[in-house]
Amino acid sequence: GMVDTAKKNFGGGNTAWEEKTLSKYESSEIRLLEILEGLCESSDFECNQMLEAQEEHLEAWWLQLKSEYPDLFEWFCVKTLKVCCSPGTYGPDCLACQGGSQRPCSGNGHCSGDGSRQGDGSCRCHRGYQGPLCTDCMDGYFSSLRNETHSICTACDESCKTCSGLTNRDCGECEVGWVLDEGACDVDECAAEPPPCSAAQFCKNANGSYTCEDVDECSLAEKACAKKDENCYNTPGSYVCVCPDGFEETEDACVPPAEAEATEGENPTQLPSREDL
Repeated sequence: GMVDTAKKNFGGGNTAWEEKTLSKYESSEIRLLEILEGLCESSDFECNQMLEAQEEHLEAWWLQLKSEYPDLFEWFCVKTLKVCCSPGTYGPDCLACQGGSQRPCSGNGHCSGDGSRQGDGSCRCHRGYQGPLCTDCMDGYFSSLRNETHSICTACDESCKTCSGLTNRDCGECEVGWVLDEGACDVDECAAEPPPCSAAQFCKNANGSYTCEDVDECSLAEKACAKKDENCYNTPGSYVCVCPDGFEETEDACVPPAEAEATEGENPTQLPSREDL
C-alpha cells in the first residue's frame, strides 16, 4: 500500500493549498486510511480481524514513530508483536542462524525458521552442497572456490561420480553406465539393454563409441579344443579343432605318425588260435 500511494497526492483542484493547509499527503492520515482500506479483501475474514485488532499500533507508528523506526516490519512484527524475527535469525529468542545472520548456511542453504519464531536454525543445503554449514560438496560436484567466507561447488561432467574439474578427464570415479577409457569416463554402450551386438559377437567399448567383434572361443581361459596338442582356429561365430600338420588324430590326442605306429604295434590285431576255436 505504501508503494502504491507513493506518487499520489490529495487529488483536489488546488493540491498546493491542500498540502499547505492539511500537511503533506505523504505523511497524512488520509494516505494511511487509503493504505489500510486496500490491505484486505472484503471476504478475507482473518485479515480484516487482524487489521482491526492492530489498527491502533499502525496509526501510532504512522503518526508518531515512523521517523524514529523507519522499518515497519522490524518495529511492528519483530519488536512490538514479536511474531517474527529479523532475516538471518530464528526461534523464540531470534537467535542467529547457523553460519551467522549475515550469510546463513554460508549462502548455500536455507536456515530452518529463518525470519520466524519457529525452527531450529539448522541448514537445509541447496543442491550440490552438504555439511552443517553447507560448505562441503556432494558427489557429482567439486569445490571450484573455497576461502574463509565463501564456498562454491560446481557440477562435474555427467560421466563422473566424483571429480576434481569440469571435464570427463577430471573424474575420480566414473558414474554408473560409464567406464574409464584412455583416461576419460566414456559411456559404456556395451552395458545397454538390449545388447548392441549379436549373441555370436562380443561388444568392445571405445571412447565415444563401441565395436562388435566375433567371439574368439580359442582365446578363452577354458580351452575350446579338448584333445591334447589339438589346434583351435576361430571362425565367424564359431571355431574348429584340427591336429597340426603331420600329426594323426586319436581318440583323445593328436600324435606324430611314429607314435601312432608304435601304439598300433603294442596292440597288434591277433587272429584266434586253433585252441581258441
